[in-house]
Amino acid sequence: MPSADLILHPVRLRVVQAFLGERVLTTADLRAELPDVPAATLYRHVGVLADAGVLAVAGERKVRGAAERSYRLCTDAASIGGGDAASWSAEEHRRAFTTFVVSLLGAFDRYLDGAARNERAPDLEGDGVGYRQTGLWLTDEEFLDFLTDLREVVAARTANAPGAGRRRRMVSSVLLPGE
Repeated sequence: MPSADLILHPVRLRVVQAFLGERVLTTADLRAELPDVPAATLYRHVGVLADAGVLAVAGERKVRGAAERSYRLCTDAASIGGGDAASWSAEEHRRAFTTFVVSLLGAFDRYLDGAARNERAPDLEGDGVGYRQTGLWLTDEEFLDFLTDLREVVAARTANAPGAGRRRRMVSSVLLPGE
């Protein structure tokens, strides 16, 4: 199964997103995070991702006589794009982008509905939620410098481990040329 078809399934994309931020999760943890996904469906998709090398077993322990595995995301295996995306048709790009946007809409709906484990009214400002669009006039070289700077800012923070006062925050980006 090509990586795009593997990752761009709606349930598998949500599973992959649950692991973002260097998280190690069990299937029980995933069930708590994705309560709207039936358990059998979730287990099947975790198995598909593990068999494909997108998830790796990070540990195993006995729970009531059964083995409970914890998984971590293999970031390189979960990446879509790069060299293989260059050969995609316009329709394949539309499908991938649509899946990405739909996943954002789903995450935002779950946030607004309070289904993401907090049973309080949404506080967009307090939670640091935002969506903006800005136009920048840049040469190709300036744009590459901008991307380098942006990657460095994000990379400097991806090394942060969970800790007191830290919340996992999802950062999504879309870069498009203006018309």
